Amino acid sequence: MNFNLDNIIIKEDKSVIEGLKKLNNIRDVSRLILFVKDSNDSIIGSLTDGDVRRSLVSHADLNKKVGEICNKNFIFEYETEGFLDLKSFRKKDIQILPILDKEKKLVRIIDLDRTKSVLPMECMIMAGGRGKRLSPLTDTVPKPMLPLGEKPIIEHNIDRLISFGVKKIYISVKYLGEQIQEYFADGKSKGIEIEYIWEEKPLGTAGALALVDNFQTDQILLMNSDLFTDVDFEDLYLEFIKNNADMAVASTEYKIAVPYAVFETHNNMVTNFKEKPTYVYHSNAGIYILKRSLIKKIPRNEFYDITDLMEKLSIEGGKLVHNPILGYWIDIGKPLDYQQAQEFVKHIIK
Repeated sequence: MNFNLDNIIIKEDKSVIEGLKKLNNIRDVSRLILFVKDSNDSIIGSLTDGDVRRSLVSHADLNKKVGEICNKNFIFEYETEGFLDLKSFRKKDIQILPILDKEKKLVRIIDLDRTKSVLPMECMIMAGGRGKRLSPLTDTVPKPMLPLGEKPIIEHNIDRLISFGVKKIYISVKYLGEQIQEYFADGKSKGIEIEYIWEEKPLGTAGALALVDNFQTDQILLMNSDLFTDVDFEDLYLEFIKNNADMAVASTEYKIAVPYAVFETHNNMVTNFKEKPTYVYHSNAGIYILKRSLIKKIPRNEFYDITDLMEKLSIEGGKLVHNPILGYWIDIGKPLDYQQAQEFVKHIIK
């Protein structure tokens, strides 16, 4: 969330009427709430219109100090670089969760109506490809910047990452990458940090990872830029952690319907058969979480696919798990895929 925290902070010696005026001016959060600070800028309580109403019913005094009527048993969390499970706060019907430092000064807030999770991962989005199959649409516009509804394909992914608490995103760029860089700049307009990794030559689906020297998180999220999906990044992360995996891959179901009866045979004898069976396979969905330590296995500035790393991991006895996407997933690689995504986005409730 990118806004001025001073808009939701009030000094303890301010009056109830001043508190009401400030509550009335709050914008861009899902609940009208102020956080009351003392002379040391430490947060001592929260103030809502409900607190004000209860005070007026009891005292009918608009000049009473907000430090006297605020809720001093407010719920908060201390700043952490680790995973923050928001489910327990949702069960308590908390909408705005203040995050405090060790001196109890307000660092940031989490709007639970807009934030699905707070994942301790940096992300790389692969956006350097030419997108030849979508020519002529991609002759002057990079594929990730093709419009999908009211914004480019890649922006749908960035906004979803933000909703899961991802604060730092690397974007690997090559073909017409200047357009992507000009559109998103440093990410501050979205309240995040964006850094661009320029590929001098095509580096495959994982090679750009080796060009980053300063990943700050133990797990890295890697994804294709041309996906349109409601993947649950938290579910993928928790699957990764639960299994103590080296890599987790989001998967999508791929069904093959055979239009004939399929025989099971032994020595030319039919032992059984299935009438028009459907086989379901789990396919690579282009979204991965991997341990940062795996990046040292990727050759620097050489073409290298993520599937090469998956194969190497399997051979070496590493732990590779998959997690199915239960919602929608469209890989926008061909004109038909793009048309499907354009129709689908019209029906999504914003």
